[in-house]
Amino acid sequence: MPRRPQAVELPPISGLDRTKGHLGRQLTQALRDAIRAGSLKAGDLLPSSRQLASSLGIARGTVLEAYEQLIAEGFLDSRPRAGTRVALALARSRPPGSGSQKKAINATSISLPTSAAPFAKVAEQFKTHPPVPFAVSVPIGAAAPDETWRRLGNRIRARGPGAPSGYDDPQGIKALREAVAEYVRRSRSVQCRAEQVIITTGTQQGLYIACQVLIGATDKVWVEDPAYWGITKILESTGYPERMVRVPVDDAGIDVDAGMALAKDARAVFVTPSHQYPLGMAMSMGRRDALLAWARKSDAWIVEDDYDSELRYAGHPFPSLQGLAPDRVVYLGTFSKILFPSLRLGYAIVPDALVPAFCGARLLMDRHTPTADQHVLAAFINEGHLDRHIRRIRSVYADRRSYLIGLLNRWIPKELGWLQPSDQGMHLVLWLGCGIDDIQLASSAIDAGVAVRAVSPMYSAGNGRAGLVLGLGGFSNAQMEAAMRILAAIIRSMNQIEPLTQTTL
Repeated sequence: MPRRPQAVELPPISGLDRTKGHLGRQLTQALRDAIRAGSLKAGDLLPSSRQLASSLGIARGTVLEAYEQLIAEGFLDSRPRAGTRVALALARSRPPGSGSQKKAINATSISLPTSAAPFAKVAEQFKTHPPVPFAVSVPIGAAAPDETWRRLGNRIRARGPGAPSGYDDPQGIKALREAVAEYVRRSRSVQCRAEQVIITTGTQQGLYIACQVLIGATDKVWVEDPAYWGITKILESTGYPERMVRVPVDDAGIDVDAGMALAKDARAVFVTPSHQYPLGMAMSMGRRDALLAWARKSDAWIVEDDYDSELRYAGHPFPSLQGLAPDRVVYLGTFSKILFPSLRLGYAIVPDALVPAFCGARLLMDRHTPTADQHVLAAFINEGHLDRHIRRIRSVYADRRSYLIGLLNRWIPKELGWLQPSDQGMHLVLWLGCGIDDIQLASSAIDAGVAVRAVSPMYSAGNGRAGLVLGLGGFSNAQMEAAMRILAAIIRSMNQIEPLTQTTL
């Protein structure tokens, strides 16, 4: 009579802690780890559930729970009258060098896809700044939405629509699309209907969708030089860098003649006509007419990022480019900056012919924006709270801007830094004197608790100018004064001039 196979002696199972509960899960993990480490090999017979329960001093049901889970995962096999064994299939699938002799893997030795590096670089460059001066768009104090948003949210959710349970329209809820259409018509001279509005998670998503829909495999694209990182990094990371044509800007905005000389047959152009990012000038009417004439003649699309258009401190906001050619312009806006960045609600207004394509691209990304806050924002706009909020923050940021300019004049000598002219937006650009590395300066500043961004990386290769983006934020005078002292000290140390003293320009 053949002898019955003997169960292997299990490696010591430690770490079962009754105080932590879930003994079945703990035992499952211990056995899983032993198999992966090679302490238990393919084909090894395990003790019966009764024997293992007795040796560990736990309930048999706990052992059965662990065995059943590992059988379901493919680590164990169990057959009638044959017991429970480590699955033989593991021997065939185990890679060379695995098991108890397995060496630690050096992460740098792993071969990554070629597409991984550009995205990793984006993650590094787009790190969120802490809420310290001079971070951009930090709604602190009077710059933050007041209690109205919270009260309105509670009221909307209590009534039902603010707590939806199913999938919704990829375009966004109708109430918000109607509110957005009315808002941009009266405030930005945009010509549209609610059916042309697509609610997004912000301008960045609108840019991404526009790239997916408007740009073909061989199409060239105009992008301002300098430009918002959000669009240049999309094009670089999705295989379009060689087709991205950087067109210089001057005091009148994008140079259309230069663009035509570089790539007259471009299929699309990405512009910030009301407030060029990062420099701050508005596109002149002559340049607008020239851009529209080129787009019509070349059958090209214009993507208008209406950056910071609400915050103009002298006169009324500039009218949109879209209002001059609604059939040719894709208009992008966001509420995240003027309300609060975590809101993640923006919009794209597109010509009727493009609506199905934009909706399809949106479905493949995230289906639709979370619906609850859409209901709250719709009410916030319709009841007049948004207009009052914008009037309030325009005053707050105007005060912050005036105070920051005064600090820069007192602490930064003219030979080390001077301001780019601009009369709107949530930031200022400080150009740096010759020889100062803005990337290194920005890194040193963040280490010292001051948040600024370097301007030079926003230019095309070889055309960069050293400068800093300083956000107005919602910071107090004392916070801004302390941060400016630190920033001035860093600038001086990099230029190696006399010790820090106040100066008057």
